[in-house]
Amino acid sequence: MSYASDLTHLELVFEDNRLIGHLYGQFDQHLALLEQRLGVDATARGNQVTIRGPHEACARASDVLNALYERLQAGQDVTTADVEGAVRMALTIGDQLALPTLEPKARLQHAQIATRRKTVVARNPAQDAYIRAMDRASLIFGLGPAGTGKTYIAVAYAAALLERGDVARIILSRPAVEAGERLGFLPGDMRDKIDPYLRPLYDALYDMMAPERVERALASGAIEIAPLAFMRGRTLANACVILDEAQNTTSMQMKMALTRLGDGSKMIVTGDPSQIDLPAGQLSGLNEATRILSDVPGVVQVRFSHEDVVRHELVARIVKAYDDDSRERLAAREGQR
Repeated sequence: MSYASDLTHLELVFEDNRLIGHLYGQFDQHLALLEQRLGVDATARGNQVTIRGPHEACARASDVLNALYERLQAGQDVTTADVEGAVRMALTIGDQLALPTLEPKARLQHAQIATRRKTVVARNPAQDAYIRAMDRASLIFGLGPAGTGKTYIAVAYAAALLERGDVARIILSRPAVEAGERLGFLPGDMRDKIDPYLRPLYDALYDMMAPERVERALASGAIEIAPLAFMRGRTLANACVILDEAQNTTSMQMKMALTRLGDGSKMIVTGDPSQIDLPAGQLSGLNEATRILSDVPGVVQVRFSHEDVVRHELVARIVKAYDDDSRERLAAREGQR
């Protein structure tokens, strides 16, 4: 039996020879990844790539290479992770994303955030929806497991707003609830105590902005560290507020934080509802808020899953294994009732 009618081949030509090495990757590893993920054969000769395989897979491979080439033309880097992300986007290009206000896309387009130091490009549909939600809503919830880019993208977006002058301040906050420790046991002043909890936010800031700019902004108050407990009574106007690890807020803390939002401000709340470190029996403010605010105009919730993890591929498998175990234990408890 012959399947020749199901197969095709495409020939792509990339005019700028200076970009070819970056597009193909060292030892053509980007093309090899494309072959592995999409089930095609990609052969490079100079600035020409021939793609052979099923019609749909070839079309997707073509979309990926063209999208990556456009990134290189714009002066952006292309890494193995970027290739993985482009493949994920190509595999879901026909799907309507999670936000009903967003238009379906006719071609492979990646939402992106550009700062002077770095450009962050969506690596999966959830990240794409997340970035586009930030352009449209004043309050955005990013919910899901570690490694999906929730916090990193939020900080990148805040840095871009600050650089463009769209906001005057970035305010970073995070509840200090970690493995049974309390701030009082840590040495130093309040910033010394809270800094360890905010390290992921700092790391992302230094990726987006030059270190000296970050330090100047911290000194001037353009970037502010605001311990959650100290936000009561404030009105946060003309600011981008990031509340990270929000699953560890209490109901009262979350309501207090959300009602700080002032004119010209945007708030991004991130958290993993499956990783709550609050005392047993205490309701997570994040879970309550997402339930209460699910139908409120101007509020958007974007949910990530283990499939959206962009760290090492083993992380996605670890997250899925824990999720599966949680579901099995829940089913077992229900069965005992």
